[in-house]
Amino acid sequence: MRDRIFAVVIFLITIFLLIFMPQIRTGLGQRPMFTQEFALGVVQDVLEEDLTEDPIVAGRYRGIQKISVKILDGSKKNKVYETYNTLSALHNTRAYKDLKAVFTIRTQDEKESIWLYNQKRDTHIYILALGFSFSLIFLGKRQGLKSLLGLVFTCTVIVSLLVPALFAGFASIPISILLVSVVTFVSFILVSGFSRKTYAAILGTICGISIAGLISIIVSYTANLSGVNMEGGEQLLNIAPDYNLKLNGLLFISILIASLGAVMDVSMSVSSSMHEILTIDPSIEKKKLFKSGLNVGKDITGTMSNTLILAFAGTSLPLIMMIWGYGMSLRQFINIPKIVIHIVQGLAGSMGIITSVPCTAFFAAMLPRK
Repeated sequence: MRDRIFAVVIFLITIFLLIFMPQIRTGLGQRPMFTQEFALGVVQDVLEEDLTEDPIVAGRYRGIQKISVKILDGSKKNKVYETYNTLSALHNTRAYKDLKAVFTIRTQDEKESIWLYNQKRDTHIYILALGFSFSLIFLGKRQGLKSLLGLVFTCTVIVSLLVPALFAGFASIPISILLVSVVTFVSFILVSGFSRKTYAAILGTICGISIAGLISIIVSYTANLSGVNMEGGEQLLNIAPDYNLKLNGLLFISILIASLGAVMDVSMSVSSSMHEILTIDPSIEKKKLFKSGLNVGKDITGTMSNTLILAFAGTSLPLIMMIWGYGMSLRQFINIPKIVIHIVQGLAGSMGIITSVPCTAFFAAMLPRK
């Protein structure tokens, strides 16, 4: 009964945060530089085009098109525009008759301009998210539904609380630790309920991600790294003066969030295994139970560390290929800030995973057995 009440409360909090997210953005004084709208439109006809095949990527073209567009929704619904669509190496959405795409309509000094922003892809995301949710609920039943609620709550906290708090000028390290701890507590309680193994996993996870964050702070300070060196950090410099945004703690926050899932997985695995051992042998000594937890953690840390490092390697694959393609030496690329950040993220997160094993084993052995 207590678990159900907790799940309902978290559901209501999540809905509340989602409803008031626009008000939070407005309260921070966010003002668009231009009056613009992203509307769904359909290409009625391609009036002119001058295209050549892309010399690098097969099936792509470069050049310019003149197209006729009808807007399907928004304030300009049913209006027809003629505009040009430029295909370059980066922006390469080729228009054709009956193509549905997202168009940007910008109004500046009472003059409207429109261009093809991007192909409409949100439907694919919605279908994929729906399939994921259905699979999770179908296989996990009530437990799967709680896991899905925990995932939605985590994303909501990051978007509607953590990000606005950073833009409002709150100290990044304390606020991130607080919110990550809340997310950890809620996620574990939703999945495993109010139990001894849950409390041990929560404490072990907080210790693990704190160690990972501490390592990131030390490395970023000694290596003179900041949020500016991260992907998209330079763009944040353009909007930082409009807010109280501080970029110094972004590396710490990114490592906390990126390693949280893996650390939670390891902590719960160790805690659950020790809980089963304790169930079978309630009279087992604390020292022996602690050693059993460490033995369980040995097999888990290797695979989970590989998972975390490979995840970071996958996201930075284009950068790795660029390094190989330019024939950079070890000394040259190992000192590139973005490369250093990716390495720090992978290794600090792995250290968090390794640290969470003895911490979880300690709490699982020392917490009162009733």
